[in-house]
Amino acid sequence: MKFVDELLIRVEAGDGGNGCVSFRREKYIPFGGPDGGDGGDGGSIYLVANAELNTLADFRFTRRFQAERGQNGMGANCTGRSGTDLEIVTPVGTMVWDADTGELIGDLVKPDQRLLVAQGGFHGLGNTRYKSSTNRAPRQFKPGTPGEARNLRLELKVIADVGLLGMPNAGKSTLIRAVSAAKPKVADYPFTTLHPNLGVVRVGPLQSFVMADIPGLIEGASEGAGLGMQFLRHLARTRLLLHLVDVSPYSDSGDPVEDIEIILNELTRYSTELASRERWLVLNKLDLLPEEPRAARMAEIVTALDWKGPVFGISAVNGEGVEALIQAVMARLEERRQVESVMDSESDDVQQNP
Repeated sequence: MKFVDELLIRVEAGDGGNGCVSFRREKYIPFGGPDGGDGGDGGSIYLVANAELNTLADFRFTRRFQAERGQNGMGANCTGRSGTDLEIVTPVGTMVWDADTGELIGDLVKPDQRLLVAQGGFHGLGNTRYKSSTNRAPRQFKPGTPGEARNLRLELKVIADVGLLGMPNAGKSTLIRAVSAAKPKVADYPFTTLHPNLGVVRVGPLQSFVMADIPGLIEGASEGAGLGMQFLRHLARTRLLLHLVDVSPYSDSGDPVEDIEIILNELTRYSTELASRERWLVLNKLDLLPEEPRAARMAEIVTALDWKGPVFGISAVNGEGVEALIQAVMARLEERRQVESVMDSESDDVQQNP
């Protein structure tokens, strides 16, 4: 299925049904009182997050959604039936914007979360509502109000704990294949990955995290070169970035330090917030280096970068060092989750006790 992560749709809620003008017609009662019923409310439109979807491709051929109109009121004080609400299923991680005003309407970050995007019209009133001691045969009624109509921009940002950064052919797809059930295409040429891939990494019976692999970045990506820049938004929700670097002597660039600096420069141009996120250095393809110069090669790269964060040497192909990396990532994520849980509970206490 084609990966689609941004598009425009139009939603039109149902109009409210009109009120009815009607009078009782009974034998021996020539001038019966009013009995016009109210109309029904128009159907509203909701977006509902579904964890089983990972693309907006289902919207490619259906861009206009319309909820049911409320039925008009009827005689004998019968109220019209309300229009059925319309639910539109979207992937978890969908941000919903008003395309005309630029306002953020909502962010669907949890499975089964519902977001009202178009309110149905209010029902009209029948002439029974206007009966009074001075107006016993009212002919007034109130029509239903129009349903809300909006142009929406849907933007998908996948939900992942860990994001993989790197140049094309750095081994990102090989790593995510090795540690999860995700099966992205792997080949010995650049830009094998054409869209983001998600994989669930299971560390223990009750421990797991989601890893995201995006197309590799190249120099000039912030100006549109390559494929990766348009997908960087999918790293926006991550807690940790793993920066993979090809350290083999046969890499195309031949200079891992330059590769790292190019990625960081492009990342900063895209988003300073994303560039400042916690980032670990992962030196990949150690299997292509002889045993003796490995440590010296790694130390040389770390020294040249003046790198202060965690550094891991791995081979995604044969699994060397991968288990240690995954265990360290899981431990760090558990720390972050505990801190976030404490902060959330403190925030709730402040709201309850202003």
